[in-house]
Amino acid sequence: MHTPDALIALSALAQESRLAIFRLLVTLGPSGLAASKIGEQLSIAPSSLSFHLKELSHAGLITARQESRFVIYAASFTRMNGLIAYLNENCCGGQSCMPQQPACGVDAGPLV
Repeated sequence: MHTPDALIALSALAQESRLAIFRLLVTLGPSGLAASKIGEQLSIAPSSLSFHLKELSHAGLITARQESRFVIYAASFTRMNGLIAYLNENCCGGQSCMPQQPACGVDAGPLV
């Protein structure tokens, strides 16, 4: 990930409702959740929810797919892991300080 992309992602997450949406979607894993259910769970009005989902989508942090008449949103674990890697890139003088684990959401089994 390059700095401009990291700035867009961090900017999208730097708002309370968008951070809450993203964190909810991360807990749900790749299955995601319908927009209406996101709004219900987080008590966000549909008009505001639409704006926040657009911002998160623009940043590449979430994906949308059509299932029947519903739009299902899910966290983009590839983008999330790229952002985390970018933030940790120069950590500890270039030495690995993170435990070696499979990337979240990528064949890592169920999320706990």
